Amino acid sequence: MDHLHAYWRMEYIETPRLPEGGNIFADLPKLGNDAEALIIHRSQLSYLILNRFPYNPGHLLAVPFRAATDLVELTAAERADLMDEIILGKQVLTAAVSPNAFNVGFNFGAAAGGSIPHLHAHIVPRWTGDTNFMPVIGQTRVLPQSLAAMYARLKEVADKLSAKI
Repeated sequence: MDHLHAYWRMEYIETPRLPEGGNIFADLPKLGNDAEALIIHRSQLSYLILNRFPYNPGHLLAVPFRAATDLVELTAAERADLMDEIILGKQVLTAAVSPNAFNVGFNFGAAAGGSIPHLHAHIVPRWTGDTNFMPVIGQTRVLPQSLAAMYARLKEVADKLSAKI
């Protein structure tokens, strides 16, 4: 019998859960420490954050500041701002890690993402021949760089790109 060890799962399992009605996506921007929160960019109405439990290296989330559970709840300005953050996230990842492709998708509501009623968009860099099947089939993540190192890399690029806007 073969064994694949997914040691990272314990970190996820032991992560404290929020009390009923809590929303980590509303709380993280209020920490006052973007590096600790892994926020790489803030716009007027939304932000980009490095996923703490990524599918692939550099996996970002675009999140509106105002809590919403569906796109229809966002104002036109919030939708436009969120889309601009998604585009910036794609540009940051392109410049920083040179992926061959991207998966971009939305999570709506509690059942779609970590039992927290909220909406966010995933920006997942993909490479030809990457190991994206490992988390699904083998329950193992393959991450060639620490979150702290990836955060520093992406934050530097995000700061440069957003300064040009």
